[in-house]
Amino acid sequence: MALALGALIILILLLSVYIVFIHQQLRSINRQLGKRLAEHTRQPVSLDLLSKELNRLAIHINQCLKAEENLRLQAMREEKNFKELIANISHDLRTPLTAVKGYQQLLANGDLPSDQQEKLRIARKHTEALGVLIELFFEYTYLLNAEPECRAEKVNVGNLIAEGVAAAVPLLEERGLSVQFEETPPRFALADREMLARIVNNLIRNGCEHASGQIQIRLKYQEEKIILSFGNPVNNGVVLDVKRLFDRFYTGDHARSKGTGLGLAIVKLLVERMKGSVSASLEKGYLEMVVELPAYHESGSVD
Repeated sequence: MALALGALIILILLLSVYIVFIHQQLRSINRQLGKRLAEHTRQPVSLDLLSKELNRLAIHINQCLKAEENLRLQAMREEKNFKELIANISHDLRTPLTAVKGYQQLLANGDLPSDQQEKLRIARKHTEALGVLIELFFEYTYLLNAEPECRAEKVNVGNLIAEGVAAAVPLLEERGLSVQFEETPPRFALADREMLARIVNNLIRNGCEHASGQIQIRLKYQEEKIILSFGNPVNNGVVLDVKRLFDRFYTGDHARSKGTGLGLAIVKLLVERMKGSVSASLEKGYLEMVVELPAYHESGSVD
């Protein structure tokens, strides 16, 4: 009896030691995976193994990590190829477009009948639209590849919006639209002036392309942030996924869309470069886009 009890005690001790060892190995796996995530390393998981099952677990984990790494590298290569494709297409289109514009100018200076002048006017309108598209391709590619430095400074956002609206007057008149910009006390953002001007211009142009009524622009200060709001009603039946509006090439309802989605993708890129955020909402046919940027303080820093 005493012998059996002694053997049972020894067996329990051995099992306890084995369980402690298994726990140590599991903790080691967790530490290595945590370090890999925190430090973005590519080290495989390694263990001092006595268990066949733990050995298989470590092998499968390393295989999964390797497959994930291969997918990541493949995605990076595809992204690089995509950027190069955009740049090449933009360059290849720009040269013949310049020639087309030149010939159109020669025709406009000639003595054409009124019906031919109207056809030429329509052709020039579409040519200008194509030129805008090509410039968007160039700009988007440049922002992705060059990652220009953000030169943050004190910017009077209200003045910048007023300048953007003034520059868009010809387009607004062509579309039969108006802009309501609510007057506010001077609001200053810590931002790159050129980037912010581009954001404002793109959002106004987006409103001109898709609004079915007055464009409303609001500016306010809230919780150490400068908040810009661009809102407008949209046509009935237009289908928009507001979560994807700022994705490149997303155009919503393809049957009605006139753009490429690059303008809003550029807005998102520029806002994020200035440590801000951008979002959109659509309620009862009213689309609103909100840009949040750090507010400027006299110290030149952000609280």
